[in-house]
Amino acid sequence: MCGIAGIFGPWARAPSLIEAMVESQRHRGPDDSGAHRDPDGTAALGANRLSILDLSPHGRQPMSDPEGRFWLAFNGEIYNYRELRSELEAHHRFRSQSDTEVLLAALVRWGPACLDRLIGMFAFLLWDEKEKRLLAVRDRFGVKPLYYHHRTDGTLLAASEIRALHAAGVARQADPVTWASYLARGLHDHSQRTFWEAIRTLPAGHLLEWRGGDLRIKRWYDLAERIGPEPDTSPIGEARERYRELLAESVGLRFRSDVPVGINLSGGLDSSTLLALVQRTGGAAREARAFTFVTGDPDYDELPYVEQMLAPTRHPLEVCRLSPDEVPELAAAVHEHQDEPFGGLPTLAYARLFEKAREAGVIVLLDGQGMDEQWAGYDYYARPQIPAEAHAVQGTRQSPVRPACLVPEFGAVAQPFGPPAPFGERLRDLQYRDCRFTKLPRALRFNDRVSMRASCELREPFLDHRLVELAFRQPAERKIRDGEGKWLLRELARELVPEGLVEAPKRPVQTPQREWLRGPLRGWAEEMIGLALDLRGGQWLDRDAVRREWQSFCGGEVDNSFFVWQWISLGLTYRRSAPIRP
Repeated sequence: MCGIAGIFGPWARAPSLIEAMVESQRHRGPDDSGAHRDPDGTAALGANRLSILDLSPHGRQPMSDPEGRFWLAFNGEIYNYRELRSELEAHHRFRSQSDTEVLLAALVRWGPACLDRLIGMFAFLLWDEKEKRLLAVRDRFGVKPLYYHHRTDGTLLAASEIRALHAAGVARQADPVTWASYLARGLHDHSQRTFWEAIRTLPAGHLLEWRGGDLRIKRWYDLAERIGPEPDTSPIGEARERYRELLAESVGLRFRSDVPVGINLSGGLDSSTLLALVQRTGGAAREARAFTFVTGDPDYDELPYVEQMLAPTRHPLEVCRLSPDEVPELAAAVHEHQDEPFGGLPTLAYARLFEKAREAGVIVLLDGQGMDEQWAGYDYYARPQIPAEAHAVQGTRQSPVRPACLVPEFGAVAQPFGPPAPFGERLRDLQYRDCRFTKLPRALRFNDRVSMRASCELREPFLDHRLVELAFRQPAERKIRDGEGKWLLRELARELVPEGLVEAPKRPVQTPQREWLRGPLRGWAEEMIGLALDLRGGQWLDRDAVRREWQSFCGGEVDNSFFVWQWISLGLTYRRSAPIRP
């Protein structure tokens, strides 16, 4: 797990830029760092290393092949690296035990065709020093990030985080289209645009090729193409057994590590399933440290369910508590690392969890992200009457955004979003939208930044592409029955989860964000909203309308706080730096 950076073209000759990019991402890899420059000045690569596999200097990056032609800066994990290594040993003399070297050997041997062989999460930059060509790749679901800026002189800058591009001199200029789409429609992380002008994200499942200043982007993986339009018609027992086998294999692969591995738990079905699979992995996994977060509010906390789940096991539990007085300072720190608006108090609570894990010496953690998208777990999958804009927030029947609080000219800049519907079937098309454009991309960004902020690696065993593909192929009646999602997963969990372990009732929200923003955090929220109005009042925000909606929210007339957190996010952006340019 690392932070990667690269400059390709005229700017690569500036001696200090790659060092500035590497330094800005040191939290992503505090164990080591390195840089490589092409001898003729065409390219510069940098990497920060969080040592997970092969802790020796042999795993240092950027890494070259034996001939010195190819140079790789890699962020992520290739979980099936041992199996790939056994195929490659006849063609490559390995110097390390790292998955980085396996990936490099696979790219040299098979070229981009090797991507289909990879099981893992990854973003990487591969520089061909002979052909003066860059290949940049992002994994199937975008678990690992990759941002870039393409200048008019042909220079390409790429990095794991936006902050690295700013550190290299890319202007901090707000993208009004992205901000308008976010404030008016609740959309973010759904396209290549970011909240910063001229900074783009490489889409999940895509690769980028750069040569001589020219840029080409193409898709190498698409879920809809992989599974086809027709649902799975095999007997349900066969599908269940195959999925169970893949679950066990996926969790087992993600315990490959030379540093301690832990697990993140809530009280729900997904965590129950993950815990049961960890128990079946055996060995040290059965005693892996478990982590959960709480806020001290029994209406939201799931600690009793987690404790009940863990009672028959040998997993020690670390309880990570978030309190209201911690929020202002923590929100500013997390925003600094996110570079863009994030998901409110749940993200802050998760940030505390990773801090606690790092303090406990646990460097790798697993969680249960991805099951709701696979098995139709969100409420609106089973309830067509819920308005589309409410999908941005689980569990609300009201619109989560307030477009009427925007200056009309600014609101008109917001782009409509019409995701593709490749299946022609409401349920699977919604799942595809959430997996490819909405729910999953933003959750993965939030989680990547808060884990790497604490120099921890987060692994998502349920996002193994083989699991996602198999689940997506299942017909609707295997996902939703009697108005409840995850039907087949629940059936499978009855076989996996030990007797006595129960799941908590499905809860759309796990933190008292509404209550805190109306109560102990009201003064801080008003301060942040005031900063947002100082920054964009009269340009983006209608001051009087914002103040009316804020008073309505404080009076308890609203069932969600999504729009309030949007305004707080704008205030946090203002507070972080000098006023951003329009």
